Amino acid sequence: MKKYLYKIMFFALVLVTTVSCEVEEFSDLNNAEVDAFEENLTRGDLQDLVGGLLYSSRLRLGTYYDDCGVIGREFYRFSGSDPRFTGDLLGGGELTLDNNTFYITAPWASRYLTVKNANLILGFLDGQDTSAQFTTAEVNATKGLLKTFIAYELLLNLNLTYENGIRLDVADENNLGPFVGYNQSLTGIRALLVEAASDLSNGGSDFPFILSSGFSLFNTPGTFLQANNAIAARVATYQGDASATLAFLNNSFMVMDSEQLNLGMFYTFSLDQTDIANPLFFSIEGLSAANARIAQPNFVPEAETGDNRLSKVVLLDDPIMQDDLSGNYALFRYTSNVDDIPIVRNEELILLYAEANITINPSETVNALNLIRNSAGLPNYTGTNDPTALTNEMLTQRRYSLFAEGHRWIDMRRYNKLGDLPIDRTADDVWVQFPIPLTENQ
Repeated sequence: MKKYLYKIMFFALVLVTTVSCEVEEFSDLNNAEVDAFEENLTRGDLQDLVGGLLYSSRLRLGTYYDDCGVIGREFYRFSGSDPRFTGDLLGGGELTLDNNTFYITAPWASRYLTVKNANLILGFLDGQDTSAQFTTAEVNATKGLLKTFIAYELLLNLNLTYENGIRLDVADENNLGPFVGYNQSLTGIRALLVEAASDLSNGGSDFPFILSSGFSLFNTPGTFLQANNAIAARVATYQGDASATLAFLNNSFMVMDSEQLNLGMFYTFSLDQTDIANPLFFSIEGLSAANARIAQPNFVPEAETGDNRLSKVVLLDDPIMQDDLSGNYALFRYTSNVDDIPIVRNEELILLYAEANITINPSETVNALNLIRNSAGLPNYTGTNDPTALTNEMLTQRRYSLFAEGHRWIDMRRYNKLGDLPIDRTADDVWVQFPIPLTENQ
Protein backbone atom coordinates (compact mmCIF):
# COMPACT_ATOMS: atom_id res chain seq x y z
CA MET A 1 0.00 0.00 0.00
CA LYS A 2 1.40 3.40 -0.90
CA LYS A 3 2.36 5.34 2.17
CA TYR A 4 0.04 8.18 1.29
CA LEU A 5 -2.89 5.93 2.15
CA TYR A 6 -1.66 6.03 5.72
CA LYS A 7 -1.08 9.76 5.70
CA ILE A 8 -4.60 10.66 4.72
CA MET A 9 -6.63 12.89 6.99
CA PHE A 10 -7.30 11.41 10.38
CA PHE A 11 -10.54 9.39 10.48
CA ALA A 12 -11.39 10.48 6.93
CA LEU A 13 -12.83 14.01 7.08
CA VAL A 14 -14.62 13.67 10.36
CA LEU A 15 -14.34 12.18 13.78
CA VAL A 16 -17.84 11.44 15.02
CA THR A 17 -18.73 10.73 18.63
CA THR A 18 -21.24 8.07 19.55
CA VAL A 19 -22.73 10.17 22.32
CA SER A 20 -23.64 13.35 20.46
CA CYS A 21 -23.84 14.58 16.91
CA GLU A 22 -20.93 16.96 17.26
CA VAL A 23 -18.26 16.66 14.60
CA GLU A 24 -14.61 17.40 15.14
CA GLU A 25 -12.34 17.72 12.10
CA PHE A 26 -8.75 16.52 11.85
CA SER A 27 -7.24 17.32 8.48
CA ASP A 28 -3.62 16.57 9.27
CA LEU A 29 -1.99 13.85 11.33
CA ASN A 30 0.56 16.39 12.50
CA ASN A 31 -1.83 19.03 13.75
CA ALA A 32 -1.94 20.08 17.38
CA GLU A 33 -5.17 18.29 18.24
CA VAL A 34 -3.90 14.90 17.09
CA ASP A 35 -0.46 15.42 18.63
CA ALA A 36 -2.21 16.05 21.94
CA PHE A 37 -3.61 12.50 21.92
CA GLU A 38 -0.07 11.14 21.92
CA GLU A 39 0.81 13.22 24.95
CA ASN A 40 -2.34 13.19 27.05
CA LEU A 41 -5.20 10.93 25.98
CA THR A 42 -8.26 11.77 28.05
CA ARG A 43 -11.45 9.80 28.52
CA GLY A 44 -13.27 12.30 26.34
CA ASP A 45 -10.62 11.92 23.63
CA LEU A 46 -10.98 8.14 23.69
CA GLN A 47 -14.75 8.44 23.34
CA ASP A 48 -14.29 10.63 20.26
CA LEU A 49 -11.67 8.31 18.79
CA VAL A 50 -13.82 5.21 19.20
CA GLY A 51 -16.71 7.15 17.67
CA GLY A 52 -14.50 7.90 14.69
CA LEU A 53 -13.62 4.23 14.42
CA LEU A 54 -17.30 3.28 14.29
CA TYR A 55 -17.81 5.92 11.62
CA SER A 56 -14.99 4.81 9.33
CA SER A 57 -15.98 1.15 9.68
CA ARG A 58 -19.18 1.95 7.76
CA LEU A 59 -17.59 3.80 4.85
CA ARG A 60 -18.16 2.21 1.42
CA LEU A 61 -20.01 -0.76 2.89
CA GLY A 62 -22.50 -0.47 0.05
CA THR A 63 -19.75 -1.11 -2.47
CA TYR A 64 -18.49 -4.11 -0.51
CA TYR A 65 -21.93 -5.71 -0.35
CA ASP A 66 -22.58 -4.95 -4.01
CA ASP A 67 -19.29 -6.65 -4.90
CA CYS A 68 -20.23 -9.79 -3.00
CA GLY A 69 -23.90 -9.77 -3.95
CA VAL A 70 -23.46 -9.17 -7.67
CA ILE A 71 -20.59 -11.63 -8.21
CA GLY A 72 -22.38 -14.13 -5.96
CA ARG A 73 -25.47 -13.82 -8.21
CA GLU A 74 -27.73 -12.76 -5.37
CA PHE A 75 -28.83 -9.59 -7.13
CA TYR A 76 -28.08 -7.22 -9.97
CA ARG A 77 -26.97 -3.70 -9.20
CA PHE A 78 -28.51 -1.46 -11.86
CA SER A 79 -27.05 2.02 -12.19
CA GLY A 80 -27.74 4.53 -14.90
CA SER A 81 -24.46 6.29 -14.19
CA ASP A 82 -22.08 3.33 -13.93
CA PRO A 83 -22.34 0.31 -16.24
CA ARG A 84 -19.47 -1.46 -14.45
CA PHE A 85 -21.93 -3.00 -12.00
CA THR A 86 -23.50 -5.02 -14.83
CA GLY A 87 -20.35 -5.15 -16.94
CA ASP A 88 -17.15 -5.68 -14.98
CA LEU A 89 -18.66 -7.41 -11.94
CA LEU A 90 -20.58 -9.92 -14.04
CA GLY A 91 -17.67 -10.52 -16.37
CA GLY A 92 -19.48 -9.46 -19.50
CA GLY A 93 -17.67 -10.04 -22.82
CA GLU A 94 -13.91 -9.91 -22.54
CA LEU A 95 -13.92 -7.60 -19.55
CA THR A 96 -11.68 -8.20 -16.55
CA LEU A 97 -11.82 -6.75 -13.08
CA ASP A 98 -9.95 -3.45 -13.01
CA ASN A 99 -7.39 -2.94 -10.25
CA ASN A 100 -7.86 0.83 -10.31
CA THR A 101 -11.64 1.13 -10.12
CA PHE A 102 -13.99 2.09 -7.30
CA TYR A 103 -15.37 -1.43 -6.77
CA ILE A 104 -12.05 -2.56 -5.26
CA THR A 105 -10.14 0.62 -4.41
CA ALA A 106 -12.97 2.21 -2.39
CA PRO A 107 -13.92 -0.63 -0.01
CA TRP A 108 -10.27 -1.70 0.27
CA ALA A 109 -9.08 1.75 1.32
CA SER A 110 -12.01 2.21 3.71
CA ARG A 111 -11.30 -1.02 5.54
CA TYR A 112 -7.62 -0.18 5.86
CA LEU A 113 -8.56 3.29 7.05
CA THR A 114 -10.38 1.72 9.98
CA VAL A 115 -7.38 -0.55 10.63
CA LYS A 116 -5.16 2.54 10.64
CA ASN A 117 -7.50 4.36 13.00
CA ALA A 118 -7.48 1.43 15.41
CA ASN A 119 -3.69 1.16 15.26
CA LEU A 120 -3.36 4.86 16.00
CA ILE A 121 -5.46 4.52 19.13
CA LEU A 122 -3.42 1.50 20.19
CA GLY A 123 -0.31 3.64 19.71
CA PHE A 124 -1.76 6.39 21.89
CA LEU A 125 -2.48 3.86 24.64
CA ASP A 126 0.96 2.24 24.44
CA GLY A 127 2.95 5.43 24.03
CA GLN A 128 2.11 7.19 27.28
CA ASP A 129 1.32 6.65 30.93
CA THR A 130 -2.47 6.38 30.95
CA SER A 131 -2.82 5.41 34.62
CA ALA A 132 -4.21 8.82 35.60
CA GLN A 133 -7.09 8.42 33.17
CA PHE A 134 -7.67 4.69 32.76
CA THR A 135 -7.36 1.56 34.85
CA THR A 136 -5.31 -1.34 33.55
CA ALA A 137 -8.53 -3.24 32.95
CA GLU A 138 -9.97 -0.39 30.88
CA VAL A 139 -6.85 -0.27 28.72
CA ASN A 140 -7.09 -4.03 28.18
CA ALA A 141 -10.77 -3.75 27.28
CA THR A 142 -10.07 -1.00 24.77
CA LYS A 143 -7.24 -2.95 23.17
CA GLY A 144 -9.47 -6.00 22.89
CA LEU A 145 -12.15 -4.07 21.06
CA LEU A 146 -9.66 -2.37 18.74
CA LYS A 147 -7.91 -5.62 17.81
CA THR A 148 -11.26 -7.25 17.09
CA PHE A 149 -12.12 -4.40 14.75
CA ILE A 150 -8.76 -4.71 13.01
CA ALA A 151 -9.25 -8.44 12.50
CA TYR A 152 -12.76 -8.00 11.14
CA GLU A 153 -11.76 -5.25 8.69
CA LEU A 154 -8.85 -7.36 7.43
CA LEU A 155 -11.24 -10.28 6.94
CA LEU A 156 -13.56 -8.19 4.76
CA ASN A 157 -10.69 -7.17 2.50
CA LEU A 158 -9.47 -10.76 2.34
CA ASN A 159 -12.96 -11.83 1.28
CA LEU A 160 -12.51 -9.67 -1.81
CA THR A 161 -8.94 -10.49 -2.82
CA TYR A 162 -8.91 -14.12 -1.61
CA GLU A 163 -5.72 -15.85 -2.81
CA ASN A 164 -4.20 -12.53 -3.87
CA GLY A 165 -3.97 -11.88 -0.14
CA ILE A 166 -3.73 -8.82 2.07
CA ARG A 167 -1.18 -6.98 4.15
CA LEU A 168 -1.54 -8.27 7.70
CA ASP A 169 1.12 -6.08 9.27
CA VAL A 170 0.30 -2.41 8.71
CA ALA A 171 0.93 -1.00 12.18
CA ASP A 172 4.01 0.94 11.02
CA GLU A 173 3.10 3.24 8.15
CA ASN A 174 6.78 3.59 7.24
CA ASN A 175 7.40 -0.14 7.16
CA LEU A 176 4.35 -1.93 5.81
CA GLY A 177 4.43 -5.70 5.94
CA PRO A 178 4.32 -7.84 2.80
CA PHE A 179 1.26 -9.30 1.17
CA VAL A 180 0.52 -12.80 2.45
CA GLY A 181 -1.71 -15.42 0.92
CA TYR A 182 -5.20 -16.51 1.89
CA ASN A 183 -4.36 -19.26 4.38
CA GLN A 184 -1.65 -17.27 6.12
CA SER A 185 -3.98 -14.28 6.29
CA LEU A 186 -6.72 -16.32 7.95
CA THR A 187 -4.17 -17.65 10.42
CA GLY A 188 -3.05 -14.13 11.27
CA ILE A 189 -6.61 -12.81 11.59
CA ARG A 190 -7.57 -15.67 13.89
CA ALA A 191 -4.46 -15.13 16.02
CA LEU A 192 -5.35 -11.45 16.37
CA LEU A 193 -8.89 -12.36 17.46
CA VAL A 194 -7.48 -14.74 20.06
CA GLU A 195 -5.14 -11.99 21.29
CA ALA A 196 -8.08 -9.60 21.45
CA ALA A 197 -10.08 -12.18 23.40
CA SER A 198 -7.30 -12.37 25.97
CA ASP A 199 -7.35 -8.59 26.37
CA LEU A 200 -11.13 -8.59 26.74
CA SER A 201 -10.92 -11.36 29.34
CA ASN A 202 -8.73 -9.02 31.39
CA GLY A 203 -10.88 -6.01 30.63
CA GLY A 204 -12.94 -5.76 33.78
CA SER A 205 -16.64 -5.01 33.77
CA ASP A 206 -16.95 -1.88 31.62
CA PHE A 207 -15.53 -0.11 28.58
CA PRO A 208 -14.29 3.46 29.22
CA PHE A 209 -16.53 4.69 26.38
CA ILE A 210 -20.05 4.29 25.02
CA LEU A 211 -20.72 2.27 21.87
CA SER A 212 -23.54 2.78 19.37
CA SER A 213 -26.88 1.01 19.68
CA GLY A 214 -25.74 -1.68 17.24
CA PHE A 215 -23.51 -2.96 20.06
CA SER A 216 -26.16 -2.74 22.78
CA LEU A 217 -25.87 -6.44 23.63
CA PHE A 218 -22.06 -6.31 23.55
CA ASN A 219 -21.24 -3.09 25.37
CA THR A 220 -19.09 -4.59 28.11
CA PRO A 221 -15.77 -6.44 27.74
CA GLY A 222 -17.41 -9.70 28.75
CA THR A 223 -20.28 -9.50 26.29
CA PHE A 224 -18.08 -8.12 23.50
CA LEU A 225 -15.88 -11.17 24.04
CA GLN A 226 -18.85 -13.27 22.90
CA ALA A 227 -19.02 -11.24 19.67
CA ASN A 228 -15.28 -11.67 19.23
CA ASN A 229 -15.70 -15.44 19.48
CA ALA A 230 -18.55 -15.32 16.97
CA ILE A 231 -16.29 -13.67 14.40
CA ALA A 232 -13.53 -16.15 15.23
CA ALA A 233 -15.99 -18.98 14.54
CA ARG A 234 -16.54 -17.58 11.04
CA VAL A 235 -12.77 -17.44 10.47
CA ALA A 236 -12.29 -21.01 11.72
CA THR A 237 -15.06 -22.13 9.36
CA TYR A 238 -13.26 -20.50 6.45
CA GLN A 239 -10.18 -22.45 7.54
CA GLY A 240 -12.11 -25.72 7.52
CA ASP A 241 -11.39 -26.19 11.23
CA ALA A 242 -14.68 -27.65 12.48
CA SER A 243 -13.50 -28.39 16.03
CA ALA A 244 -12.27 -24.83 16.51
CA THR A 245 -15.51 -23.47 15.06
CA LEU A 246 -17.50 -25.36 17.68
CA ALA A 247 -15.18 -24.21 20.46
CA PHE A 248 -15.52 -20.57 19.42
CA LEU A 249 -19.29 -20.92 19.07
CA ASN A 250 -19.46 -22.37 22.57
CA ASN A 251 -17.97 -19.12 23.86
CA SER A 252 -20.05 -16.88 21.60
CA PHE A 253 -23.59 -15.55 21.96
CA MET A 254 -25.11 -18.39 19.92
CA VAL A 255 -28.44 -19.63 21.24
CA MET A 256 -30.46 -22.42 19.61
CA ASP A 257 -33.67 -20.42 19.64
CA SER A 258 -35.73 -19.68 16.55
CA GLU A 259 -37.09 -16.55 18.25
CA GLN A 260 -33.61 -15.03 18.50
CA LEU A 261 -32.20 -15.45 15.01
CA ASN A 262 -31.63 -11.72 14.68
CA LEU A 263 -29.69 -11.45 17.91
CA GLY A 264 -26.35 -9.91 17.04
CA MET A 265 -24.01 -7.01 16.43
CA PHE A 266 -24.90 -4.43 13.80
CA TYR A 267 -23.81 -1.39 11.86
CA THR A 268 -26.30 1.38 12.59
CA PHE A 269 -27.36 4.31 10.41
CA SER A 270 -29.26 7.55 10.68
CA LEU A 271 -30.27 10.55 8.61
CA ASP A 272 -28.39 13.02 10.78
CA GLN A 273 -26.29 15.33 8.63
CA THR A 274 -23.10 14.07 10.27
CA ASP A 275 -23.99 10.40 9.91
CA ILE A 276 -24.48 7.79 7.18
CA ALA A 277 -27.72 6.33 5.81
CA ASN A 278 -28.08 2.63 5.05
CA PRO A 279 -26.36 2.28 1.65
CA LEU A 280 -28.32 -0.83 0.64
CA PHE A 281 -31.79 0.70 0.77
CA PHE A 282 -33.72 1.81 -2.28
CA SER A 283 -37.35 2.81 -2.03
CA ILE A 284 -39.59 0.45 -4.00
CA GLU A 285 -41.71 3.37 -5.16
CA GLY A 286 -40.36 4.80 -8.38
CA LEU A 287 -37.63 2.16 -8.64
CA SER A 288 -35.99 2.14 -12.06
CA ALA A 289 -32.92 0.93 -13.90
CA ALA A 290 -31.25 4.20 -12.97
CA ASN A 291 -30.76 2.94 -9.42
CA ALA A 292 -31.93 -0.47 -8.25
CA ARG A 293 -30.95 -3.80 -6.78
CA ILE A 294 -32.91 -6.57 -8.46
CA ALA A 295 -32.89 -10.17 -7.23
CA GLN A 296 -31.29 -12.66 -9.58
CA PRO A 297 -34.22 -14.38 -11.34
CA ASN A 298 -33.54 -17.82 -9.84
CA PHE A 299 -33.82 -16.65 -6.24
CA VAL A 300 -37.59 -16.92 -5.93
CA PRO A 301 -38.40 -19.98 -8.11
CA GLU A 302 -35.61 -22.04 -6.51
CA ALA A 303 -36.98 -21.46 -3.01
CA GLU A 304 -39.19 -24.06 -1.36
CA THR A 305 -42.90 -23.35 -1.28
CA GLY A 306 -43.85 -21.41 1.81
CA ASP A 307 -40.37 -20.04 2.60
CA ASN A 308 -41.06 -16.83 4.46
CA ARG A 309 -37.55 -15.56 3.77
CA LEU A 310 -38.81 -14.52 0.34
CA SER A 311 -40.10 -11.44 2.13
CA LYS A 312 -36.58 -10.12 1.55
CA VAL A 313 -37.63 -9.34 -2.03
CA VAL A 314 -40.71 -7.57 -3.41
CA LEU A 315 -42.57 -8.42 -6.62
CA LEU A 316 -42.64 -5.44 -8.96
CA ASP A 317 -45.54 -4.45 -11.20
CA ASP A 318 -43.21 -4.60 -14.19
CA PRO A 319 -39.73 -6.08 -14.61
CA ILE A 320 -36.75 -3.75 -14.52
CA MET A 321 -34.22 -4.24 -17.30
CA GLN A 322 -30.71 -3.06 -18.05
CA ASP A 323 -27.81 -4.36 -20.13
CA ASP A 324 -29.68 -7.51 -21.27
CA LEU A 325 -30.57 -8.36 -17.67
CA SER A 326 -34.00 -8.21 -16.10
CA GLY A 327 -35.81 -9.15 -12.94
CA ASN A 328 -39.27 -8.97 -11.38
CA TYR A 329 -38.21 -8.80 -7.73
CA ALA A 330 -36.50 -5.91 -6.00
CA LEU A 331 -34.17 -6.38 -3.06
CA PHE A 332 -36.06 -5.53 0.14
CA ARG A 333 -33.73 -7.03 2.75
CA TYR A 334 -33.49 -3.53 4.20
CA THR A 335 -36.81 -1.74 4.35
CA SER A 336 -35.67 1.77 5.28
CA ASN A 337 -32.60 3.96 4.99
CA VAL A 338 -31.96 3.64 8.73
CA ASP A 339 -32.16 -0.17 8.98
CA ASP A 340 -29.23 -1.90 10.67
CA ILE A 341 -26.83 -4.08 8.66
CA PRO A 342 -25.54 -7.17 10.49
CA ILE A 343 -21.90 -7.60 11.40
CA VAL A 344 -22.64 -11.04 12.81
CA ARG A 345 -25.90 -12.48 14.08
CA ASN A 346 -27.28 -15.62 15.67
CA GLU A 347 -28.80 -17.10 12.51
CA GLU A 348 -25.34 -17.23 10.94
CA LEU A 349 -23.90 -18.82 14.08
CA ILE A 350 -26.51 -21.59 14.06
CA LEU A 351 -25.65 -22.28 10.43
CA LEU A 352 -21.93 -22.33 11.28
CA TYR A 353 -22.79 -24.85 14.00
CA ALA A 354 -24.67 -26.94 11.45
CA GLU A 355 -21.73 -26.80 9.04
CA ALA A 356 -19.11 -27.72 11.63
CA ASN A 357 -21.11 -30.75 12.74
CA ILE A 358 -21.41 -32.26 9.26
CA THR A 359 -18.18 -34.17 9.89
CA ILE A 360 -18.47 -34.42 13.67
CA ASN A 361 -22.10 -35.04 14.61
CA PRO A 362 -24.45 -35.11 11.59
CA SER A 363 -27.56 -35.45 13.75
CA GLU A 364 -26.71 -32.09 15.33
CA THR A 365 -26.41 -30.65 11.83
CA VAL A 366 -29.93 -31.86 11.06
CA ASN A 367 -31.26 -30.42 14.34
CA ALA A 368 -29.74 -27.02 13.56
CA LEU A 369 -30.94 -27.05 9.97
CA ASN A 370 -34.43 -27.98 11.11
CA LEU A 371 -34.46 -25.04 13.50
CA ILE A 372 -33.60 -22.74 10.59
CA ARG A 373 -36.08 -24.42 8.25
CA ASN A 374 -38.92 -24.35 10.76
CA SER A 375 -38.33 -20.69 11.53
CA ALA A 376 -38.67 -20.03 7.79
CA GLY A 377 -42.01 -21.85 7.69
CA LEU A 378 -40.59 -25.03 6.17
CA PRO A 379 -40.94 -28.65 7.32
CA ASN A 380 -38.06 -30.70 8.65
CA TYR A 381 -35.22 -31.80 6.41
CA THR A 382 -35.96 -35.18 4.82
CA GLY A 383 -32.70 -35.86 3.00
CA THR A 384 -29.90 -38.21 3.93
CA ASN A 385 -27.19 -37.55 6.49
CA ASP A 386 -24.26 -38.07 4.16
CA PRO A 387 -21.80 -35.13 3.97
CA THR A 388 -22.65 -34.15 0.40
CA ALA A 389 -26.39 -33.95 1.02
CA LEU A 390 -25.96 -32.08 4.31
CA THR A 391 -23.50 -29.64 2.75
CA ASN A 392 -25.88 -28.86 -0.09
CA GLU A 393 -28.75 -28.33 2.35
CA MET A 394 -26.60 -26.14 4.58
CA LEU A 395 -25.57 -23.97 1.63
CA THR A 396 -29.19 -23.65 0.55
CA GLN A 397 -30.24 -22.50 4.00
CA ARG A 398 -27.36 -20.03 4.12
CA ARG A 399 -28.43 -18.72 0.71
CA TYR A 400 -31.89 -17.75 1.95
CA SER A 401 -31.15 -16.97 5.62
CA LEU A 402 -28.14 -14.74 4.87
CA PHE A 403 -29.42 -13.25 1.60
CA ALA A 404 -27.72 -9.93 0.72
CA GLU A 405 -25.52 -10.07 3.82
CA GLY A 406 -22.30 -10.72 1.90
CA HIS A 407 -21.91 -14.51 2.24
CA ARG A 408 -23.14 -16.32 -0.88
CA TRP A 409 -20.13 -15.66 -3.13
CA ILE A 410 -17.70 -16.60 -0.34
CA ASP A 411 -19.66 -19.75 0.55
CA MET A 412 -19.77 -21.04 -3.01
CA ARG A 413 -16.09 -20.23 -3.50
CA ARG A 414 -14.91 -22.10 -0.44
CA TYR A 415 -16.82 -25.19 -1.57
CA ASN A 416 -15.51 -24.90 -5.14
CA LYS A 417 -19.05 -24.37 -6.39
CA LEU A 418 -18.71 -21.06 -8.21
CA GLY A 419 -19.49 -22.99 -11.39
CA ASP A 420 -22.95 -23.72 -9.96
CA LEU A 421 -23.87 -20.03 -9.86
CA PRO A 422 -26.13 -18.91 -12.72
CA ILE A 423 -24.74 -17.24 -15.82
CA ASP A 424 -27.37 -14.90 -17.27
CA ARG A 425 -25.50 -13.87 -20.41
CA THR A 426 -23.43 -16.25 -22.48
CA ALA A 427 -20.25 -14.18 -22.26
CA ASP A 428 -20.43 -13.68 -18.46
CA ASP A 429 -18.21 -15.32 -15.87
CA VAL A 430 -18.06 -15.70 -12.09
CA TRP A 431 -14.95 -14.07 -10.70
CA VAL A 432 -12.96 -15.90 -8.05
CA GLN A 433 -11.34 -12.80 -6.58
CA PHE A 434 -10.50 -9.14 -7.03
CA PRO A 435 -7.03 -7.93 -8.00
CA ILE A 436 -4.87 -6.06 -5.52
CA PRO A 437 -5.58 -2.33 -5.99
CA LEU A 438 -3.13 -0.44 -8.15
CA THR A 439 -2.64 2.03 -5.30
CA GLU A 440 -0.73 -0.66 -3.42
CA ASN A 441 2.17 -0.21 -5.85
CA GLN A 442 3.64 -3.57 -4.88
